Amino acid sequence: MPTAQTTSDYTHRNRVALIHGGREYFDAVVQLIRRATTHIHLQTYIYDEDETGKMVADELIAAALRGVKVYVIVDGYASSNLSDAFIQHLEFSGIHFRYFEPVLRSRHFYVGRRLHHKIIVADGRESLVGGINISDKYNDLPDDPAWLDWAMWAEGEVSYELFKVCVGFWCRSRKATRAMITAYPTPIFPSTWNCAVKVRRNDWVRRKNQISRSYIEMFDRAEEHIIVMSSYFLPGRVIRRNIAKARSRGVKISLILAGSSDVMIAKYAERFIYRWLLRLGVEIYEYPKAVLHAKLSTYDRVWVTVGSYNVNDISAYASIELNLDVMDDAFAIQADGWLQRIIEEDCDAITTAQLQKYNTLTRFLQWWSYEIYRALFFLFTFYFRQEKEN
Repeated sequence: MPTAQTTSDYTHRNRVALIHGGREYFDAVVQLIRRATTHIHLQTYIYDEDETGKMVADELIAAALRGVKVYVIVDGYASSNLSDAFIQHLEFSGIHFRYFEPVLRSRHFYVGRRLHHKIIVADGRESLVGGINISDKYNDLPDDPAWLDWAMWAEGEVSYELFKVCVGFWCRSRKATRAMITAYPTPIFPSTWNCAVKVRRNDWVRRKNQISRSYIEMFDRAEEHIIVMSSYFLPGRVIRRNIAKARSRGVKISLILAGSSDVMIAKYAERFIYRWLLRLGVEIYEYPKAVLHAKLSTYDRVWVTVGSYNVNDISAYASIELNLDVMDDAFAIQADGWLQRIIEEDCDAITTAQLQKYNTLTRFLQWWSYEIYRALFFLFTFYFRQEKEN
């Protein structure tokens, strides 16, 4: 039987809350930035120069002008459309800005190794972590609701750990990292705060596969039920094997997946494995109301993980990902309840009978998309070599 997970490697003096994407999330971003007094670190995959991007930039600039040190890293591929004028305005206002691995100016030709983090940390005390980029697509605008997504707000020791992660990405040497960390006092948090949270990272090149291990442990330790909400669900062999093992123990597994996707080839490829999942007895639900971009999973109402990690090999072996794991009954019960409500009120159940209605062309497109995905994965990781861990 699976053994209960301990919290010995978690931070404990924390408070957390699950945040909906859209206006709720960006309201939280604004308030976090405004509460900052010494330093802010923002790292994201997509930063668009649109209404939402300019709003966040205005808040960061206001923070910098009142003396807060602001450090921003965006991915060099996904955020490459930012104009020089926009970046110069940030830097002129005192914001420290950097691209992560610009595609044509990178030290390594690692096509698929992209900075997929979505983190904001203020003062090493308060943070937001999730799958939400800085873009209008993730915000609620008039007549244009946000994509379905989640983030976690945290205050406490785990935010200090996130601060150290962000500093490690910003600085180019261990000496500079230590200097920046020690430049600020270590925050002290009330002993009455008691929520177990830990930072989990994936960066295969730097020999980190913590989030992948969290998912393997979830499938291994669950005794009753697992709910996975994932925007691009294409598990590799290891995760597929653990899904099958969990089902063989009688664990109920429910998947909440995208009904419509911003990457249709990924959706077709995903549907190619539906038959295998249904044969195992896995429940599949598609969310049709908007693009589903969330990455949130829970098991047995005791554990939750939220962050940037999708259940596929791109997240496992290519992108740089970050999640927060929470071992807290009250938080897990709340997350489980929200996911169950989404299943019951907002999703369409997928059945074998529905799959049999697909015509020959649709089935071919699903198979072809799956094979293209495998080829793209090979391309994204072909040049990878593992390096020493930071």
